Amino acid sequence: MNSRRKSLLKEAGKMDCDTLVAFRPENVFYMTGFWGDAAAMLRQDGSTIIAAPELEVERAKDESEDCEVVTTPIGQGPVKNMFDQIKNDGLNPSAVCTDCPDYKTMTYLNKVVPGVQQTQDPFYAARMIKDAGEIRILRQASEIIDELFELCSQNLQKGQRESELQAVLMAEAASREAFDVGYASTLNPLIIAGGPNGAMPHAQVSGRKFERGDLVVVDLTLRYKGYVSDATRTFAVGKISEEARVTYETVLESQMQGLQSVRPGVSCGKVDATCRRYIEKQGSGQYFIHSTGHGVGLEVHEPPAVSAANKTRLRGGMTITVEPGIYIAGKFGVRIEDSLLVRQGGHDVLHKFTKELLTV
Repeated sequence: MNSRRKSLLKEAGKMDCDTLVAFRPENVFYMTGFWGDAAAMLRQDGSTIIAAPELEVERAKDESEDCEVVTTPIGQGPVKNMFDQIKNDGLNPSAVCTDCPDYKTMTYLNKVVPGVQQTQDPFYAARMIKDAGEIRILRQASEIIDELFELCSQNLQKGQRESELQAVLMAEAASREAFDVGYASTLNPLIIAGGPNGAMPHAQVSGRKFERGDLVVVDLTLRYKGYVSDATRTFAVGKISEEARVTYETVLESQMQGLQSVRPGVSCGKVDATCRRYIEKQGSGQYFIHSTGHGVGLEVHEPPAVSAANKTRLRGGMTITVEPGIYIAGKFGVRIEDSLLVRQGGHDVLHKFTKELLTV
């Protein structure tokens, strides 16, 4: 935790800030070890204060690491309590960076410390490079997803509904202490899309039954001990068309070439271009309709974006996805995705489940 706080203060210093105030649960957790309804302040000397409502105080004390926990009275925001707590200790902040999303709170902050910077940049910059503990959890999360893909290969069958397969996988995930991420933009925890539904990259899980000849896209995004792993496999139900088979092979080769390009010093844009170039050469470029990947960690989509326009160069300790896809409306979709760790000399793919096309 101390190294994380030093990293956060270093990034804040680049913006001429000496204090960070976090409101978003991911940033509070990264700074303190506590995930809940609270705000946290990291001061220039590395000391950290959590302000939480009374119903969260005991859990905050129990789960946080080396933090002072103060209680926020009912009906009063957490910021005043934190600043009241420190106003006489000689470490009053002179410049604050905050991820605060609330206008009323920002108005108060600017009264206390004029010129508060509202940005997530210091948090994301620090979080992009994972430490050994984070990497260990991400590996464990990825192993759970591999186990669920194996379960999927055993359970997926003709006549089964997308929603039925989702129920099986989510029950098994929960038994392994892995849970859904809770996207604001979807009603479902997973993406399970058979046949023409697979042509929608973010398809909602439906009651459609799997049919012979379907390709079924199974995208598993799960949180384990706070951290998110993300992977996708595409399965076949019985004999598929030649067009579907060729499309699968195209996406697989694109993904393999993309993975081979991942190493420190390579730009995110180059990884995207590597995947995209191969699909375009096969005549399917118009069907690859999203970026190649994204960072993963405390959020499922966090920096760095593995997209054409991103010139960010990969560094050891970053965790990203590589997930090219082809989507043909009214027919089928194919996506193959792994989470991976960028390391010295190359990368480690965090998922071991086969990417050969499995027919059920």
